[in-house]
Parts: sequence; structure tokens; C-alpha cells
Amino acid sequence: MASTKLRVAVIGAGAAGLCAARHILASPETFAPPVVFEASDRLGGTWVYTEKNEKEDAMGRTIHSSMYRDLRTNLPKEAMAFPDFPFDPSLPSFLHHLEVLAYLDSYAEQFGVCDHIRFQWQVEDIRPIQRDEGSLGGWFVTATLQHPESIQQVTEHFDAIMVCTGHYTVPFIPPIPGLDTFQGRLLHSHSYRCPEPFANQSVVLVGAGPSGVDLALQLSPVAAQVVLSHKGQPVCGLPKNVIQLPPLLKVGQKTVVFTDGSKMPADVLILCTGYKYSFPFLDLAQLGLQETDYGVGPLYQYLVPPRHPSLFLIGLCQQICPFPHFHCQVLFALAVLSGRCPLPSVADMESEVERQLQQHLKNGGLARYFLKVRIQQWSYMDNLAQLAGFPPVPPVVQQIYEDTRTSRLYNVSTYRSRNYRLLGPSAWELVQDCGGNCIKIGDAK
Repeated sequence: MASTKLRVAVIGAGAAGLCAARHILASPETFAPPVVFEASDRLGGTWVYTEKNEKEDAMGRTIHSSMYRDLRTNLPKEAMAFPDFPFDPSLPSFLHHLEVLAYLDSYAEQFGVCDHIRFQWQVEDIRPIQRDEGSLGGWFVTATLQHPESIQQVTEHFDAIMVCTGHYTVPFIPPIPGLDTFQGRLLHSHSYRCPEPFANQSVVLVGAGPSGVDLALQLSPVAAQVVLSHKGQPVCGLPKNVIQLPPLLKVGQKTVVFTDGSKMPADVLILCTGYKYSFPFLDLAQLGLQETDYGVGPLYQYLVPPRHPSLFLIGLCQQICPFPHFHCQVLFALAVLSGRCPLPSVADMESEVERQLQQHLKNGGLARYFLKVRIQQWSYMDNLAQLAGFPPVPPVVQQIYEDTRTSRLYNVSTYRSRNYRLLGPSAWELVQDCGGNCIKIGDAK
């Protein structure tokens, strides 16, 4: 008798892909062991640091994360962790990236994920299989092994797909007039690794998101001058030698001009301007999807193409607690696949996405920020938990996330000095680490 267990392909072995594989393995009565396709030679995705920023695979394609040498997390481990796998409590709250990678290694080992990862396999094509009567019959996945000594290609059948490739791979380059005429050094934050090469130079950073602010903090001790160009409110707590100016108006050969009319010389221009969503292995039109102002849509619950409800795009939302977010999306997806969580009709799913978008616009949001769900992330995760029947993320995660956000807004230079201690699902306190002994410095919440 043929097996009726569902076979799922997971694309990517970063945090989201590891989470997907871990929970597929936890339901062996419903799912066959997953196949995790990973283009690089190790797990960890964006948390893998490499000195080189132009690492190429055997096919000549660039594969590297956006990780820089001195990155520390901008969320504390107490809010970052997968709900079923806490970080080592002896670690500080704000971690160096190597500690997060070690955590992901431990997570994969604990749940037996590593044996199911196919390293150096690049997914080239994912397409739905049409049955004679017009119904869907799963998916064909075509992937290429990229080992220098053995390049081979295979096509396999799967019942469902979880795309976990993230969205920090393809830099977004804004259309700034004159950018192509700049004679200094031009790069995107994707390729930044460490501050030393910029010593004694005049550096202009474009964008005050997490990367722009972090690079300003890192470069200010070594650069001759650091300018942070952005359109938001002044960032509080930056070193006094970081100049904040409005957005760029245009770029000259050796100078930059800002929208307030000011003009400055620049040796280096670093674009901290975010990333584009990229799914080169998907035919979006065939899937009833299209590129939108905000990325890819329509996606029911931010992850399901209504016309192909056995395909899940995990982790597209921004301004979130990533690991708990992945956890909830994966468990919802598996509940859908197992039949425990039936989806609405195609028409109802598409209309619900449109309703949410229109509500977002009505509330004053810009279309391109539709996937920036920051304050909505908590009700979103709670809703997925209710629909799929799994325990919700503990309230303490939101509490610590919001405390961190407030602290960061107050002073971007000092907020990482805070240390948190969990007291329960809804309680925490601030502590100070003194020689291994925690001293309470804040009231329990």
C-alpha cells in the first residue's frame, strides 16, 4: 500500500526553514520526513557570517548573507527565542551573531533536522502539477547540486512547499539621481563587513533603519565624518560626531546634495535601503500572484497564495519578532495541510487580503509598508494560534519587545546594555549581570 504521508519540500535552512523541518518531523503520523534544500554549505541563513562579501557558488552565483562582523542583535534573546526552545539563560540578552548561529545549530541538532538538509542544492524551479481533471496534484521541484566536482540536477515530486528563503538577499537600490556618476566607493549595507576599511574617510549612510543606525555607531569612532541621511525623526543617542541630515536629493561625482539644499563631500556612500523580495524559482503569474508595491501578493494570512493553498511563503512580514513569528506561521501551515484548519474559498481569501490592504491604506499606511506589521504582529500570531489550535506566544514576549523598542527610541547607543530575566509567561524583570550573579534593577512586570 502506498504511503499517504505528505511529503514537504522546505526551501532554505535558515531559522524559518529549520523551524519548518522541526515541526514536520514532530508529526510523523501525517508527514514524511522533510527535504530541506539549502544553497550554501551550512545551516543558519542570514546568521552565517563570512569575511568575503562576494562568495560565489560553483555556478557563479553570489551567495552570502548580510551579516557584518560586529553585529549584535537588536532584540533580546528573551523575545527572540522559538517558544519551545529558549536560549541559554546565562547569556546576555543582546547577543553577538555567533551566539545566535550556535543557538540555531543546537536547535537543529536537538530536533534531528540536520539529517534532512541537502546542502549546496540550489532550487531552480517550483511548479504546480495539474491533474487531468484540472485539480492540483502537488509540486515538481527542480534543484541543482552545486558541488564543484559534481554538478547534477534532479526533479522530485512533493505534496507541499514551504519557502523559507528570507528577504535579505537582493538589495534595493533607490533611484537617486546621479548615483551612477559617483566616483567614490559605493556599496549597499548587504556588502558591509567591518569599519576599518573606512578609517579617515567621509561616509554618508542612506537610511536610518536598523542597519543604517548600527553602521553609524560602528563607523563613528574610525571615520573622518559620518552622515546619516534619512526622512524620519532624529535618532536619539547617536554619537555627537554623527551628523543627521534629510534624504539625498542627488549625487555628484564627489559630493552629495540633500533635500534641504545642503551639500557635502563624500568618499563613501553606503545604501542602507533595505531589500527586495525575490523568488526566482517561482512563476508568480502561474500561481495567481503578482509583484505589488509591498512585495508579492495576494497572500492570505501573509503566507498562502489563495489559488495554491499547499504553498507557504514563510517570514515575509517585517518589523516582527522573527523566530516566534516563524513558529506560528509554520504551525498554521501544517494545520492547514493536515486538514485540521480548513481555509476559506479562493474568492473569500482574495477578498480578505484586499480588505486588509484597503484598511491599511484607510488608516494612513502606504501600500509599500503593508507587510510592516509591527503592532499587528501580536494579534496576528494569536489569531493563527486560535485557528490552528496551538498554544499562543506568551504575553511576556510582546512586553519585552515593546520595552526594548521604547528603550531603543530613547537611546540607540545604550539599549543593548539592558538584561532581562523571564519570571513566567507574563512576567519579567530587568537585571544587571555582575560576575555571574543577577541583581534585580527593575520591577517585575
